[in-house]
Amino acid sequence: MGKLEVIQGDITQLEVDAIVNATNTNLLSYEGSGVNGKIIEKGGDAIVQECKKVRIKMGSLAPGKAIITTGGDLPAKQVIHTVGPVWKGGEEREEMLLTDCYDNVLRTAAENGIKTIGIPNISTGFYKFPRDIAAEISVGTCLWFLKQKLGENIDKIILVCHNEENYALCKNELEKNLKA
Repeated sequence: MGKLEVIQGDITQLEVDAIVNATNTNLLSYEGSGVNGKIIEKGGDAIVQECKKVRIKMGSLAPGKAIITTGGDLPAKQVIHTVGPVWKGGEEREEMLLTDCYDNVLRTAAENGIKTIGIPNISTGFYKFPRDIAAEISVGTCLWFLKQKLGENIDKIILVCHNEENYALCKNELEKNLKA
């Protein structure tokens, strides 16, 4: 079984096989200072061009789904894009959709021979997902996946937290799960 690690830092600096981009449904809007904007800014035009091809081929990317592209100019070889849910009070399956994001990202990684992957805190910024619930979902889903046969070829999952609050919540959730 692979290893789950929680760090605080810049996901665009990770030297792993793939990082995850928490994007939007159209894959083509990169404004802002969030993870999506940083990944596109540092990864360059190769990522944009592959996203455009995906958009033409399949249309928008539904929340919870995932696709893979090149890593462009990033240290990571590839980028797995997923669309997290916008928090609407928990009445519209947001928790299930966020679980689907992590599950589909990890399935995409396993199917593409990814051994090491960095994943940000999906939906906890602009999409306003409660950070404590998101920490439970991210850690729980990653640990569950690592225990399954599908995850046996993934050596390391790194949850990359962009702020102190997410880092503390994810680290505490991981410690709690490892003691159980």
